[in-house]
Amino acid sequence: MAKAPKWLQPFGNVDEQATPPEESPRRIGRGVFLATVAGGLTSLWWGKAAWGHVSNALSGVEAAVPLVPNKGWRIYTVAATMPTFDPASWRLRIGGLVDHPMELTYDELRALPQASEVRDFHCVTGWSVDNVHWRGVRFQDLLAKARPHPNARALQFVSAEEPYVDYLTLAQATMPDVMLAWEMDGKPLLREHGAPVRVVIPEMYGYKNVKWVAEINLVPQAELGYWENLGYDENAWVGRSNGY
Repeated sequence: MAKAPKWLQPFGNVDEQATPPEESPRRIGRGVFLATVAGGLTSLWWGKAAWGHVSNALSGVEAAVPLVPNKGWRIYTVAATMPTFDPASWRLRIGGLVDHPMELTYDELRALPQASEVRDFHCVTGWSVDNVHWRGVRFQDLLAKARPHPNARALQFVSAEEPYVDYLTLAQATMPDVMLAWEMDGKPLLREHGAPVRVVIPEMYGYKNVKWVAEINLVPQAELGYWENLGYDENAWVGRSNGY
């Protein structure tokens, strides 16, 4: 296995962090769903089945909703409108605890070493999409020129969809199948899927797969993101968090 770059060595090699830790299960009950609705879920692009899950939760069903494979995407937003993307003016900002803050154009981003994978996508509300084809850049390659400081331990993702912010530890972000993706199923990301770029971390539920990423900051530690502040688990391991 190739040796990790110097800025990753304090965390060990990537593969050493690839297995999600055991966590005490915590159920998503009525209180969390109420907080979700009250906390700014102003636009829900979803189907009747998903609304049925929330309705059941609000009426007192405490058990987590089982995964429902092959039912297609349901699009959630926390703002009234989705962000727009202009390739000519868009920039991805990389800053925080780095030697070289950067701004990348869309073309510069796509010129970085590319990676692709096929993985399932799971939403914490109970649905899944199988065999999603992703293409993008691994965070190890994205951050190489920025040169993170030794005391940088996490990434802060700032979405163009205000006020959505979330975090991954550096160890989580550099697991082998985590990426910043610009393509899904052979086509550039659509607006509703987070164009131009989104986080893909298959081991975690969708709310950690931040869409419409506009800024990435290296920070000393991971903090609570948008949904975690409303009661969801900070580490959203599929099948091992949020009551599953």
